[in-house]
Amino acid sequence: MVDINEIKNRPIYAYLKYLTLAQAAAFLGWTALYTNFAVDVAGLNGQENGIIQSVREVPGLLSIGVLALLLVFKESTLASLSILICGLGVAVTGWFPSFWGQIVWTLILSFGFHYFEAINQSLTLQYFNLTEAPLIISRLRSFTALGSLLMGLFITVFSGLDFKVLFGLAGAAAAAAGVWSCFNRPDSSGLPAQKRGLILRKKYWLFYVLTGLSGARRQIFSVFATFLLVAYFNFSLAQMSLLLLLNNLLNWFLNPYIGLAINLVGERKLLLWKYSGVLLICLAYVFCENAMLAAGLYIIDQISFCFTVSIRTFFQKIADPADIAPSMAMGVTVNHIVAVTVPFVGGFLWMLDRRIPFILGVGFALASLIMTLFIKIPSILPKKPL
Repeated sequence: MVDINEIKNRPIYAYLKYLTLAQAAAFLGWTALYTNFAVDVAGLNGQENGIIQSVREVPGLLSIGVLALLLVFKESTLASLSILICGLGVAVTGWFPSFWGQIVWTLILSFGFHYFEAINQSLTLQYFNLTEAPLIISRLRSFTALGSLLMGLFITVFSGLDFKVLFGLAGAAAAAAGVWSCFNRPDSSGLPAQKRGLILRKKYWLFYVLTGLSGARRQIFSVFATFLLVAYFNFSLAQMSLLLLLNNLLNWFLNPYIGLAINLVGERKLLLWKYSGVLLICLAYVFCENAMLAAGLYIIDQISFCFTVSIRTFFQKIADPADIAPSMAMGVTVNHIVAVTVPFVGGFLWMLDRRIPFILGVGFALASLIMTLFIKIPSILPKKPL
């Protein structure tokens, strides 16, 4: 039986918790502000927005670069640097209201965000065992929601401030956490030695496929569902902030239960439920002509991402312990091979008909549902760990 109180006393738990909170606050700040800033201040159209969002995913595609950096830096050191870079990138975004200005700083903050994401996933799977990991990953996602919730509340209350100030304060949260983490790194002694260099194994094929499809499907939500609300239904910054606030309140509450559900019913069932729901959501987006319905779909869609942790815990159960660090970097890269192209192509398709990107989402959801049927957990594992 997992003693969650004992886990909370481990230094690695506090380390990951605070960095996760800070990263989430900074990125939510950017997410909440960017679309309105792009439309109202920078005057970007759907095509330009799609290009910038594709550029945002390029560092995810290049997350394999983490493997090279790990030859020089410890994982904890690289995590600190990544958070610092993410924060600085967010902080200066408001000073560059142009297409090329957004390209440059979006690229910088995204390198920090995606490199930390790869390291965060790696550290979590290394420090926590098979029954602990689902609980801790889901709790960290709850902290992600909490960080986003606090930042969303701040933006909602102070939405009248200049964009430069709001972006600056959002970025400062991550930068401060990056400095703190330099002096509070966890002890890495006793962990399995991680393989260096590129890892691409046939036995992990299903993890790669599910991860790639997840990245593609997420872009439909994060880029086009958001753009639909702002550009098509004319949601204001205050309305978008309130919507994000509600999303993160629900995710903060629900995420801890996902880890329990994984231990009780397994990854396969949870993902089958998730993708069945996502298929219906994407179909509803295609035909949606009502602003309130679109907002409701946005909330339900966001909740569906709670279940995505099942892909990571499935990998932990089939992986060699020494493969975790390089495989997490590879996973982020695979996630973005498709994700980089979806906003770019989708932006052009949006200009033809705003429904087309959501039709793509239906295809991604259906493919994910089919692939989930291939999940098999090794029989040596406990059937229902607590």
